[in-house]
Amino acid sequence: MNKSLQRSRRGHSTGPSQTPAPTCSSFVAPQSALSPNTAPAGGPNPAGEVDMRLAEPRARKYKCGLPQPCPEEHLAFRMVSGAANVIGPKICLEDKMLMSSVKDNVGRGLNVALVNGVSGELIEARAFDMWAGDVNDLLKFIRPLHEGTLVFVASYDDPATKMNEETRKLFSDLGSKNVKDLAFRDSWVFVGAKGVQNKSPFEQHVKNSRHTNKYEGWPEALEMEGCIPRRTTAS
Repeated sequence: MNKSLQRSRRGHSTGPSQTPAPTCSSFVAPQSALSPNTAPAGGPNPAGEVDMRLAEPRARKYKCGLPQPCPEEHLAFRMVSGAANVIGPKICLEDKMLMSSVKDNVGRGLNVALVNGVSGELIEARAFDMWAGDVNDLLKFIRPLHEGTLVFVASYDDPATKMNEETRKLFSDLGSKNVKDLAFRDSWVFVGAKGVQNKSPFEQHVKNSRHTNKYEGWPEALEMEGCIPRRTTAS
């Protein structure tokens, strides 16, 4: 069992473009990916002939709104960090919304969804206030993870004020390379797993900087989507 996460999609911000991520495989959209309107675009022309030109084909969207399908035995995901302290984050997996403002299960700080790496089913989702909350609540949540558990994290407002050394180490062990630099009001999205051998390719991070912030006091929101290899055996 290869315990490393493999990236097969791209991650980007809703503001300035980020460095494109490598892909582990190329995808060719099947013919069914396009759903043209087969009805004529217009009525008879002046010569009495029917105009059979088709309307512009509409690109099909796949699970979680991805533009192309994931390979077999991969889990499709899309996630968006919070925007400033106004718009909450979203985490979608296999066309199911795990966390969102509509579901009323997101909050200021870190929004964390734990997922079974074999079945793709949600184990638990919680929001942890990293400004005024107790970091021990987060530590109790991520310390006892089982091997292969997938961890989805999306920031909202402030993800880092209450972070301590143990918190950063735990996320680093899950595959994060940016958590060590995470600071007040940064934007961060991350997918890791318990037991990974390498750093996760599924991570985006933008620093809070008055010189580059998109919003007053906050950087731009981040959006990331991709395909995660499903674990083939239970831990």
